Amino acid sequence: MAAYLQWRRFVFFDKETVKEPPGPDGVGGKPFALPRGIAVCDSGRGSLVFGDILHGQIWFLPRSLQLSSFQAYKLRVTHLYQLKQHSILVSVGEDEEGINPLVKVWNLEKRDGGNPLCTRIFPAIPGNKPTVVSCLTVHENLNFMAIGFADGSVVLTKGDITRDRHSKTQILHEGGYPVTGLAFRQSGKTTHLFVVTTENIQSYTLSVKDYPRLELDTHGCGLRCSSLSDPSQDLQFIVAGNECVYLYQPDERGPCFAFEGQKLIVHWYRGYLVIVSKDRKTSPKSEFAGNEAQNSDKQVLNIYDLCNKFIAYSSIFDDVVDVLAEWGSLYVLTRDGKIHVLQEKDTQTKLEACKSMLFRKNLFEMAINLAKSHHLDSDGLSEIFRQYGDHLYNKGNHDGAIQQYIRTIGKLEPSYVIRKFLDAQRIHNLTAYLQTLHLQSLANADHTTLLLNCYTKLKDSSKLEEFIKTSESEVHFDVETAIKVLRQAGYYSHAVYLAEKHTHHEWYLKIQLEDIKNYQEALCYIGKLPFDQAESNMKRYGKILMHHVPNETTEMLKILCTDYRPLGDSEGTGMLDGKKANSEEFIPVFANNSRELKAFLEHMTEVQADSPQGVYDTLLELRLQNWAHEQNEQIKEKLHSEALTLLKSGRFQTVFDKALVLCQMHNFKDGVLYLYEQGKLFQQIIHYHMQNEQYKKVIEVCELHGDQEACLWEQALGYFARKEEDCKEYIAAVLKHIENKSLMPPLLVVQTLAHNSTATLSVIKDYLVNKLQKQSRQIEQDEQRIKKYREETTRIRQEIEELKASPKIFQKTKCSICTSALELPSVHFLCGHSFHQHCFESYSESDSECPTCMPENRKVMDMIRAQEQRRDLHDQFQHQLKCANDGFSVVADYFGRGVFNKLTLITDLPSGKVATTIEAGLQRELLLHAKRST
Repeated sequence: MAAYLQWRRFVFFDKETVKEPPGPDGVGGKPFALPRGIAVCDSGRGSLVFGDILHGQIWFLPRSLQLSSFQAYKLRVTHLYQLKQHSILVSVGEDEEGINPLVKVWNLEKRDGGNPLCTRIFPAIPGNKPTVVSCLTVHENLNFMAIGFADGSVVLTKGDITRDRHSKTQILHEGGYPVTGLAFRQSGKTTHLFVVTTENIQSYTLSVKDYPRLELDTHGCGLRCSSLSDPSQDLQFIVAGNECVYLYQPDERGPCFAFEGQKLIVHWYRGYLVIVSKDRKTSPKSEFAGNEAQNSDKQVLNIYDLCNKFIAYSSIFDDVVDVLAEWGSLYVLTRDGKIHVLQEKDTQTKLEACKSMLFRKNLFEMAINLAKSHHLDSDGLSEIFRQYGDHLYNKGNHDGAIQQYIRTIGKLEPSYVIRKFLDAQRIHNLTAYLQTLHLQSLANADHTTLLLNCYTKLKDSSKLEEFIKTSESEVHFDVETAIKVLRQAGYYSHAVYLAEKHTHHEWYLKIQLEDIKNYQEALCYIGKLPFDQAESNMKRYGKILMHHVPNETTEMLKILCTDYRPLGDSEGTGMLDGKKANSEEFIPVFANNSRELKAFLEHMTEVQADSPQGVYDTLLELRLQNWAHEQNEQIKEKLHSEALTLLKSGRFQTVFDKALVLCQMHNFKDGVLYLYEQGKLFQQIIHYHMQNEQYKKVIEVCELHGDQEACLWEQALGYFARKEEDCKEYIAAVLKHIENKSLMPPLLVVQTLAHNSTATLSVIKDYLVNKLQKQSRQIEQDEQRIKKYREETTRIRQEIEELKASPKIFQKTKCSICTSALELPSVHFLCGHSFHQHCFESYSESDSECPTCMPENRKVMDMIRAQEQRRDLHDQFQHQLKCANDGFSVVADYFGRGVFNKLTLITDLPSGKVATTIEAGLQRELLLHAKRST
């Protein structure tokens, strides 16, 4: 029970008297007055509805204050009920004297002669006992209507209340006490009817057969002192007695409030309980005696907020007839016909009006409840929480203050709270605030750092573990920041757990390797990662792992570079092809581990023949180093064989220079010679043997490669010529080959050997004799050829002279094409060929050329043109002259082809030189004939 004397009072409503609207002349402002005789009223559907107890009229007052009425009864109207969801008005009144109450149902949307249509009329009599109607209620679904009587009866009409045919009327309740209130309560598909009398309260369940009854209490209330709340109070039935106000559910009694005083009217309005009670300064009256005995009494109208327990408004009125709710306001009708409107203030105004008083008296909880009930926005609520928190903080109640500050999260800047609780003595309060901040996902990296530092300062390992071991879907902090803070505070196991759980691989490995020094665990962790991450982490941490766990790291790299599948990968076996890294990129990992590097490289060359070139280069260098530093002859011979085998594998063709440099650096002779031979560097081979004075090797190289590079013999001759020791045997061998291949002029051979003081004439005697004999034979052949050419030239000149001076006789008797006997007309050429004219025209391509000689003539002409083109090829001539063994023969060849002569070739006759046509033709024919003769 709550005593209302302790409730705070506010003025949340503005009171005004309804005034008449201005007339056509603009005059207005007088208080609006209703006609006399208004005793009952209701509201809904945009109008206030009044019942006239004197003349039986029903009045409608819309918002425009244009009052209208119609004659509903002949005598009086005693009760009205306006439905809120339908334009249906139910009234009870009398058309004749006596106790003959009639119920009429009006359809306000339909008209009958200008008045609302009356759809149903029936007498309101429980059985055959005339009695006075005390109260009336109608269900909004139009399927139930209940009428209460002064004799304690309740008549229930079920069905369509607007029609006689579709409804059924029965007596629901009988008792010895007058019925003072009725109310329907709809909850889902269940319908209840509350019935209150002057002595008890009952509820009926109408959605169940036989309408079971339940008595809720043994005291009742007066007329109009009950009402049904809205859903904010769970549709409770409110009963106002003289001592208390009780709230009921259909099956039990709820809370009660000690509002003393004689209650006259009770209504529920927008979460408020409106009570009109008799002023306690006056003498009490009977609850059911009507209002006539109270005409001169003052009455108090209180508006209660039951949730927040304060009085929203209180005022004194003279003789209130009823209180109506319409158009968002309360309308108070007094006996003098005036209407007073109570307009609720807006939320902001109400809060501003009460906050100063509540804050001043530290009634923050009431302020908070008030703000919530009026649906104040979150910003406004947050400000109240902040001020409440400041108040508690200043009083030293830090635990209470932090709870209020927590309620401001999301609105109040966290730094405002954090600065207040940075003191070490209040660190547990700060921890609670930061925890909530993280739970609402509003924390940044700095907040995470601070919270973890709080945990570590408090040494609260359980809270710390609870914080970091939340499920991944519930993580409300920056994981990377948390790992950094835990690592810095020395909580390595927690940091490792967090890094592993949230797949921060880099942080996991960094802590394992740099802080915990657990190298084996770190290596196993890398083996579980996806390929790309395993590859990058091995490049980053490979050197550290190689230093501490070399064998395991080497095995890991072998797997990574051949057929990698993460450990524990269910899809890895037989379903997905393994990936492999570039083995060359991991060579720097073995910087100080040559033994492991060699094992790694040899493994890669065995399992992957197409390994990168860098793998073979490094392996060659390692083998050469081992060979160069090995002292044991047997092992050195084995290493020698391995290095040479690797060189002969064919993997160094594209990096020939690099392999050669490596062999030269380590003085690996067999390798150097092999590479020289592969690179066709024969001069380098012979120079290598010359430097090492290996005479037989020099001769062998010349014999093997002299055909490909003839200058080797010349270099060998020059080498032996410069030797002061006896090299006659080798010189003789070289001279024999030079002679056979005619590689050098004899004079040059003599000049070369002149530098050797030990070489005598006997060394080159045979060479010189053979050379002179060969030249003599060549001279004789050349002289015979010259004689032949001179004779041929003389003969050709004679023919030319004959053609010029003597006539040409054509004695051919057969055609040179068809071999038939010649017949006129015929064609004859100076070359001696004759043709039928039709044969010549058929086979000839040119009128001026012999068809028989034309192929041979063209060959000659092509040769002449080729000579003419070649004679300007200076670069080609110089190249051949430089590379030829006998330069004189090249010069003679070009001289013989006329390269050094200016040749004039006449192919077409100028139009003005007709006189020389025959001579030019003869010269041309003679030239062609001479070519054929040779």
